[in-house]
Amino acid sequence: MIKCKNCGNLFEGKYCNQCGQSAKTKRINYEFLWEDIQHGLLHYDKGISYSLKKLFEKPGYIIEDYIEGKRINHFRPISMVIIMATIYALIYHLLDLNHRTALDDSSGLLLEKVFEHYYWFVVSTIPIYALTTFMVFKKTGYNFYEFIIFEAFKTSQRLLVHILFLPILYFLKDKSGFNTISNLLLIIDFILIFWTNKQFFNQMPSKKVLLKSVLSYLLYLVFAIVSVSLIIFAFGYD
Repeated sequence: MIKCKNCGNLFEGKYCNQCGQSAKTKRINYEFLWEDIQHGLLHYDKGISYSLKKLFEKPGYIIEDYIEGKRINHFRPISMVIIMATIYALIYHLLDLNHRTALDDSSGLLLEKVFEHYYWFVVSTIPIYALTTFMVFKKTGYNFYEFIIFEAFKTSQRLLVHILFLPILYFLKDKSGFNTISNLLLIIDFILIFWTNKQFFNQMPSKKVLLKSVLSYLLYLVFAIVSVSLIIFAFGYD
């Protein structure tokens, strides 16, 4: 019999039948930290790389499976979007993409403020997008909280694409091509949204999914822009 170091339960086997902790608990050292990094970020199962890979294979079906209960192999979606947003914001600031001469003063200040707090912006607007998706796709039977998970996965998917485009934006930040790439990313965003929605709402005709996806996206943009603008003007640019 083995005594669990976590809950004190006596058990046999590799894992505690009371709390699930492994029977083998190593002392924390560099090997422990490396294993933690591998399993959290790089491991084929349960890692961010695995979940992101699946989001570019069959995103809608994967998210549907997750909501229905097939979750063991995936990184938690809220944690994943927080990590992806933080990586994006860090790279964005390191490349100094806030300061671009092509922007006028007012729009430049607004964008700079948004991306200065991009971590907050991405995470806080997930419920807004979940709300608009819930409103438009309400008859599909999913509740609001399930739509939050749905949008968290979709946000991580889009963030990865934006992260990959950051080096291109860096080389074009003082050139006219910057706006072209920015507009292209908006188009890619919607293509990903529609592709994922089409798979997730697979019982619905594609044309109907497209129309509802457009409506949901437009409502989200309106609500998000209004909310951010009100917060910025209420607290000021400083």
